[in-house]
Amino acid sequence: MPRPTVYLDNASTSWPKPHQVIDEMVRFMASDGGSPGRAAHRQAVAAERILRDVRVKLARLLNADDPKRIIHCFNGTDALNIALKGSLREGDHVVCTQLDHNSVSRPLQALVAGKFISLTRLPVPGDGCIDSDSVRKAITPATRLVTTVHASNVTGIIQPVAEIGRIAREHNRLFLVDAAQTAGVVDIDVEAMHIDMLAFPCHKSLLGPSGTGALYVGERVDLRPWREGGTGANSMYPTQPEEYPTRLEAGTPNTVGLAGLNVALDELDPDQTLAHERKLIERIIRGLEGCGKVRVLGDAPKSRRVGLVSLVIDGVSPVDAAAILDESFGIAVRAGLHCAPYAHRALGTFPDGTIRISPGWSTTEAEIDQLIAALREIAE
Repeated sequence: MPRPTVYLDNASTSWPKPHQVIDEMVRFMASDGGSPGRAAHRQAVAAERILRDVRVKLARLLNADDPKRIIHCFNGTDALNIALKGSLREGDHVVCTQLDHNSVSRPLQALVAGKFISLTRLPVPGDGCIDSDSVRKAITPATRLVTTVHASNVTGIIQPVAEIGRIAREHNRLFLVDAAQTAGVVDIDVEAMHIDMLAFPCHKSLLGPSGTGALYVGERVDLRPWREGGTGANSMYPTQPEEYPTRLEAGTPNTVGLAGLNVALDELDPDQTLAHERKLIERIIRGLEGCGKVRVLGDAPKSRRVGLVSLVIDGVSPVDAAAILDESFGIAVRAGLHCAPYAHRALGTFPDGTIRISPGWSTTEAEIDQLIAALREIAE
């Protein structure tokens, strides 16, 4: 009989999902299953209602005024590509950081390679927190966009997004935030934080299924469509409609995934989940104290962390350690560079990366104790 899995890879995707999410997806496929906006029959109307309900709930979560400016995407990568490739113009300058995920770094680097934009990638100090003053100094007359991650997917450290947003707004520059590790657990107020675009997946802390994500687009942003095609409405137009959200949505959406997400959003308790995950991360850090071969990355207080932590074990590669945890202890963690190579260069963990541990809403203290004992055994 296979060993039960202790799942500690929620920073990649949350698991398990609440049973209500699974039940609703099955119900939708069995009872509705229509394509939104393509007809006036009951199934199509039911599907359209789900899309609208999700927009309203996400807008409320982010303190966004207009739900129509919540764009349904297929994941965080999709949302970031829509934001970057839709907002940038030839000759623009962009300010980003070493903490960025490849979903930001690679599109920007491709635009640089094509001589379409110029780029400043800000270094990250030893404490793993972006220096907001360095953002101010990097802005030039050609800068159109400042972008940052809300919390590092390598260290879990929350960045000073509100301060960076204030600086970008003072200079009348657009501000894009990657909220992959914070949406659903950390309070986000797009107005107070001066955020023009916020991209996030919905399959992580928002507890939705894979294939769901969203992009908030503020009033100051004029995005070119990145994906063009059928919208189910305004079909007489020769080009993509100008109005939101259809301006940035084309093709049949992941209706069954959004049905699950619609229910997941009702099950969220961000404050409770964040407190629970922070408590478990502190338990890991304390439990490994005195284990000289284990080094935890990112020295930050609990109040500046989301529910993930990275570590390395002297003499054991992260990939080997993760394989041992899986095969010998039934514990699932992430190993490697976590799609953030610049962050690992800054942290001195390139090219092997780290072991990343990310508990979730259903993780127990007993499971964390199993992890601590396993890590100590591997280190010894």
